[in-house]
Amino acid sequence: METIGKYELWSFFDESGSIKVASNTDVRKGQGCPVKSYLDLATKIAELQFRNRNNVLLFRGQNGDFHNRQKNTTIKSSLFRPDAKGRNPSKEVLLKRFETLQIAEEKLTEAYVSHNFLGKGPIQRNRVLRWAIIQHYEICATPLLDVTHSIRIAASFASMDNHNDKAFIYVLGIPNISGGITASSEAGIQTIRLSSVCPPQAIRPHIQEGYLLGEYPEYDSFMKSDSYQAYEIDFGLRLVAKFYFHPKDFWSSETFPQVPRDALYPNKDDLMYQMAQEIKQQL
Repeated sequence: METIGKYELWSFFDESGSIKVASNTDVRKGQGCPVKSYLDLATKIAELQFRNRNNVLLFRGQNGDFHNRQKNTTIKSSLFRPDAKGRNPSKEVLLKRFETLQIAEEKLTEAYVSHNFLGKGPIQRNRVLRWAIIQHYEICATPLLDVTHSIRIAASFASMDNHNDKAFIYVLGIPNISGGITASSEAGIQTIRLSSVCPPQAIRPHIQEGYLLGEYPEYDSFMKSDSYQAYEIDFGLRLVAKFYFHPKDFWSSETFPQVPRDALYPNKDDLMYQMAQEIKQQL
């Protein structure tokens, strides 16, 4: 994919708390910009969007900031994610992950049809739609990355089960979005809007205002992915800004409360979740 910053990039990326012209590498190597509250974060993101008007901003919340060997923030999809020691997956590991993904796709298609969900045709024909459901419901590793259009949802995910006392918000810049799936050959990236590709029985993606990012053209096999260098398969290349905060002091119970876990994961009312669990047990 193309590195963001080909055009002038404005960012918050250090403890000064001020916006300035930066490169993607500046942002990735930086410690991140601290924010004191949800309103502080939202205000800074508003300025980011105003100054970086050629990009749509999407968000990802994490309870840690992970780095590659060059000490740059790395944001990889689950399929290409390194192990606990930071080592990229071996050829054997990637082959196994792709094999598992293919099996999951087959089982998803069968289950989707048997449950009579809306949109059976597109699911049977379009690989990236199958990947979107598999990734969002955590059935197995895929080449896609979960993000959201909601700052509050991203910050809630970063705060949930956070034992590090430090939560991170990544702001990713992508080309303009149009329709359920938007592909940019220039940027080498595609964006999937989950609310447009998931049936109404799938509650979670609608609540989370979920999107997925993937390489374009997509990898259809290990052999195709093997033609890329590890640093090229990293959504850190689209990083506009990096914020961090302390969850205990960040939220306001009256004006800007954190979204609770049960709201983020409405599993008991989500028929797609129940189907996903059945598939996961078969892998």
